[in-house]
Amino acid sequence: MAAVLLAPLAARADVDFAHQVVPILKEHCSKCHMDTAKKGGFSMNTRESLLAGSEDGAVVEPGKADESVLLESVLSEDKSDRMPPKGERVPADQVEILKKWINEGMAWEPGFSFGKAAYEPPLKPRRPQLPPVVEGRENPIDRLVDAYFADNKVTRPQPLGDAAFIRRLTLDLTGLLPTPEAIDAFVADKAPDKREKLITATLARDTDYAEHWLSFWNDLLRNDYQGTGYIDGGRKPITGWLYQSLVSNKPYDQFARELLAPPTPDSRGFIDGIQWRGSVNASQVREIQFSQSISQTFLGLNMKCASCHDSFVDRWKLDQAYGLAAIYSERPLEIARCDKPTGRMAKAGWIFPELGEVDASAPQPERLKQLAGLMTHPDNGRFTRTIVNRLWHRLMGRGIVHPVDAMDTQPWNEDLLDYLAVRFVDDGYDLKKALAFIASSQIYQSQPVVTAKNADPAIFRGPLPKRMTAEEFVDAVWTLTGTAPAKANDAVPRGKGSGSSALAAKWIWSDANASSAMPDDNAITLGTEVTLPTAPLSAKAVFIADNEAEIFVNGRSIVHETIRPEGPRGVAVDLKDLRAGKNSIIVIARNGGSGPNPAGFLLEGRIELPDGKPLTIATGPSWKWTATLPDAKGRFPRPPQDWQPAQVLANPAVWDRFVAAMPPLTADSSPMVRASLVPADLLMRALGRPNREQIVSMRPDNITTLEAIDLANGEQLAGLLKKGAASLSAARKPTPELIDQVFLRSLGRRATAAEKNGLGTVLGSQPTPQAIEDLLWMVILLPEFQFVR
Repeated sequence: MAAVLLAPLAARADVDFAHQVVPILKEHCSKCHMDTAKKGGFSMNTRESLLAGSEDGAVVEPGKADESVLLESVLSEDKSDRMPPKGERVPADQVEILKKWINEGMAWEPGFSFGKAAYEPPLKPRRPQLPPVVEGRENPIDRLVDAYFADNKVTRPQPLGDAAFIRRLTLDLTGLLPTPEAIDAFVADKAPDKREKLITATLARDTDYAEHWLSFWNDLLRNDYQGTGYIDGGRKPITGWLYQSLVSNKPYDQFARELLAPPTPDSRGFIDGIQWRGSVNASQVREIQFSQSISQTFLGLNMKCASCHDSFVDRWKLDQAYGLAAIYSERPLEIARCDKPTGRMAKAGWIFPELGEVDASAPQPERLKQLAGLMTHPDNGRFTRTIVNRLWHRLMGRGIVHPVDAMDTQPWNEDLLDYLAVRFVDDGYDLKKALAFIASSQIYQSQPVVTAKNADPAIFRGPLPKRMTAEEFVDAVWTLTGTAPAKANDAVPRGKGSGSSALAAKWIWSDANASSAMPDDNAITLGTEVTLPTAPLSAKAVFIADNEAEIFVNGRSIVHETIRPEGPRGVAVDLKDLRAGKNSIIVIARNGGSGPNPAGFLLEGRIELPDGKPLTIATGPSWKWTATLPDAKGRFPRPPQDWQPAQVLANPAVWDRFVAAMPPLTADSSPMVRASLVPADLLMRALGRPNREQIVSMRPDNITTLEAIDLANGEQLAGLLKKGAASLSAARKPTPELIDQVFLRSLGRRATAAEKNGLGTVLGSQPTPQAIEDLLWMVILLPEFQFVR
C-alpha cells in the first residue's frame, strides 16, 4: 500500500549547510559561478540555479552524489576538467562533506543566495494603490492578482465547484471534514451570497476553529503536552493561555505582547524556552533561544546563524542576536563567537532602531514591555507582513514570501503582501477577519493548480493542493470511523473558563430573588417558541438546573436532569426534534432540598441552518413561566392562562463555578476530541507532526519512504479502520447508501456511477466487515482524501 502514498522527501539532513557547505562553495567556486559570474552558463547563486545546471545539462541531482558531474569535476585528475581549474584542490574532508550533503538532499537555507543581496524589505507599512477591477472581480486580492497574472502571462484558474469549496474551506478553517448534510444543503442553496455566509458561519465555530489552529500555534511557539523539559520542569506549557486566546480570537497584537511580556505565568513558557539538561553550546542557552524564537516567530527572520557569528546567509550580525538575547537575560551576558567567549558583554538592543530602542538599564520586565511595544509598533510592517504571509501560505499552499521564514527575500507580489498587512491592522489585528478576507477572494475559490515540471516555482499561478496535516488526517479518520478518544489532554482547558459572562443565556425563574432562596419543592414550567425557516443541520445545547429539570421539545422528553451531591452540573443535549416552522420548548423545573435554597435554570443552544447562519437559543426575559405543569408528554390539556415573563435572577454568581465547568458551547455541544488536543502518537509522527523542540513554521509537503511504509502497515491505523468497519457493518445500510456515506464523509462527494458499480460488485449486497475495511483503506489512501484541493 505504501506505493500509492505520497512521494518521499530526503531524510533529515545532518550536514549543516550554513556552517559547512557555504564556506566550501564560497572558497572554491565563487570566482567562476557566483554573483554575476556564470562560466559555462552555470550559476550556483541559488539552489534552483545549481539544479538547473550548465549549458551542457544537469550538474548535480539531490540524492545522487556518485552520479554528480560536480563531484566528478572536483575529483578529476584531468586539468582541463578539474574544478576549480586553478589553485589548490578541494581537500578530501571537504569533498566528503559535499558528497554527504548531496546524498542527504542538498538542504539549502531558506532565501539564501550567493549573489549580492538586491532586495531589502521596507520596514514601514505601505498602502498600495489597487489596480482596476477586471470582469467584476472587486475583491482587492483579486484586483492585485489579476494585474499580476496579466504582467506574468498567467492564465487564471477555473472556479471551484460548491462541493469542493465547502470541503476546502471547512478543512482550512476548522481542520474538519464537512458533514454530508452540510454539503448537500450548501450545494442545493441557490443564494448568491451563500459562500460569504458559509465563511462567516465556519469561522463562528469558535471551538472548532481554536482546536484546529492550536496545532499551527503549538508548532510556531514550540508548545506541547509532553517531551523534553516538561518532566523535569525545564519547560513551561502555555496550552491554557493559547487555547483561550484562540477561542476568544484575541487580537494578534495583544496576543504577541502577552507572549513577549507575559502579564501572568500562563503565557511565559514561550520566551523561557527549554532548559536543556547538561552543558550546551552557547547558541542554545535560554537567552539565545529567546533571540532566535522571537525573530523567527514574529518576524520570519533566521537569527540562528547569527547566534554563533555574523551570519553567512543574511545581513544579521552576532551583536544583534546577542542584543535581543540581552533584553531577556537577567544576568550579564558575555558574547560567544562559535562557542568561544569574546570577553565582550552584550547590550540589550532592538534590531530596528528606526522604531525606537530598549532601555538597557531598565529591569527585565520593563525591557520586555518595551520590546513588545516595538514589535507591535504601527510602523513595524515586518511584524504584520509575517503573519499575513503565514496565513496566505496555509490557505493557498505557498507563501507570498516563500519559505515563510525567509522574510528578508523578495515576495512575488509586494503590493499584495503589503495590502494584506495594512488591511490586517485596519481590521484590528483580527486573525479571523484576515482568513475570511483571503477565503472570500475568487482566487482562493479557484481550482488548485499543478505546477509544470520546468515551470518557475516563484511565479504564482493559483492555489496549490495541500497535503492534510497529521491532525487533519487523524481527525478525518476518527470522524469516518467513530474512533476518537474519549478525553483530551488535561492541559487543554476545553470548555473551561467561559464563565457566565461569556454566555448570552441568563439564569431565570419565576422570581428575580430565586438565586437567594426559594422554598423547596417549588415546581414551575418554563417555555419558549422557536420558529425556523428550514429544518436544522444540527441543534445542540448546554444547560444547568438547580435542582431538577425535564426538557421537552415538541412534546417529546429529551432529557431529565437531577442535581448531584457535588452540586449542579452543565449538561450537553441534542435538540434533534426541532423542525421547520414553529417549535415548542417546555421545561419542568423544580427546586429541591430541605428548606429554602437557590433555584434557577440556564440554557443556551446553537442551531446550524443550511444557509450557514447560526441561530442561538438562550434563556432570558423572552421566556415565559407558569405555575401550571404539563402532562408526562410535556403537553397541556388546556393552554395555561397564567403565562408570565420569566424573571432574570438578581444574583447568578452563586452558580459561576458550575458554569465555568460546563461543556463547550458550540454548534456541536459535545464535539469530538481532536488530534490537536492529545499527545502525538506513532500515527501522527508518521504523518509529520513534529516533536516541537524547535519552532516549525512549515511542515514537510511530503512524507519519507519509511513514514509511508509505517502509515500503510502500522497497526494503529489498521485498528481504527477495523473498528470503523465493524460499526458501519452493524448499521446494515444498503450497499449503494454505504458507498455514498463513505464517499460523502471522506471526499465531499457521492460516488460516480462507475465507482458505485465497481465497488458494489466487490462489496456485494451484504458487505462483510472485512470488505468495508478494504473500502475504507481504499478511500483514505486516495490523494483525493489526503489532499485539501
